[in-house]
Amino acid sequence: MIEANGLTKYFDDIAALKGMTTRIPAGSIYGLVGSNGAGKSTFLRLLAGVYRPDEGAIAVDGAETYENPAVKDRIFFLADELYFFQNATMDQMARFYSGLYGSWSQERYRQMCVTFPIHAERKINTFSKGMQRQAAIILALSAQPDILLLDEAFDGLDPVIRGLVRKILAEDVAQRGATVIIASHNLRELEDLCDQVGVLHGGRILFQRDIDDLKLGFFKVQCAFRPAKEREDFAGLDLLQFESRGSLINLIARGAREEILGKIEAMGPLFVETVPLTLEEVFIHEMEAVGYDYSNILF
Repeated sequence: MIEANGLTKYFDDIAALKGMTTRIPAGSIYGLVGSNGAGKSTFLRLLAGVYRPDEGAIAVDGAETYENPAVKDRIFFLADELYFFQNATMDQMARFYSGLYGSWSQERYRQMCVTFPIHAERKINTFSKGMQRQAAIILALSAQPDILLLDEAFDGLDPVIRGLVRKILAEDVAQRGATVIIASHNLRELEDLCDQVGVLHGGRILFQRDIDDLKLGFFKVQCAFRPAKEREDFAGLDLLQFESRGSLINLIARGAREEILGKIEAMGPLFVETVPLTLEEVFIHEMEAVGYDYSNILF
């Protein structure tokens, strides 16, 4: 379990985090979403023990991470801005990390170098941006950490490699019980991967939910009527959104699927069907319900 209580970090007179409190269960994939400057990278660095909190605390299984080698050995932080030794090859970086992490697996490193289309004997500074990201991910996975922190994890990766990384991360969580935290400004990127997502804004967690819970109770419905219907005709539904284009109507309603469809079918539609909501659409309506403009927070 990762716990942050009243976590605060200043840079000069600017507060990057302001009393952030959250709990992230072990063995899960957690998405931390927020705009640039929201405090995502600062949170990851505090969790990794790179920074010391100015106020509050952050701990793994009750042990704070700053200046705690035993906890740091369990954490691998893959930053947005990658760093490698000058003129180093993948194999040289692997030897370095093997001396840092007690859980390092040379067997897995060799396997990852075959799985990803990369040349471990070449100097990393000759790699493209996407290949350098792959190199960093290979090293992170080979360290086999209990907690893997990824800052903009998929930046520069093509769709095929993104899919491969997603698959490996899911396997690590399922097979090793690893905890993965992914910071991103792109909610769509996390939709099919994360168990839980939190929105960070202004140095605080505004909203945090399990994805399965989020998607329950919201339904997008497409239906058609002749003559056309108005919003007032659907007064029996808890409508969050209503759009009408002639006889075609698109709406988002809160409630049980069978109840929503039953009420619409009783109105005699030409057709009616439900369409899955994206995670972004769910977040927009949940954030509006607690008084925040989602578009001003993430875009």
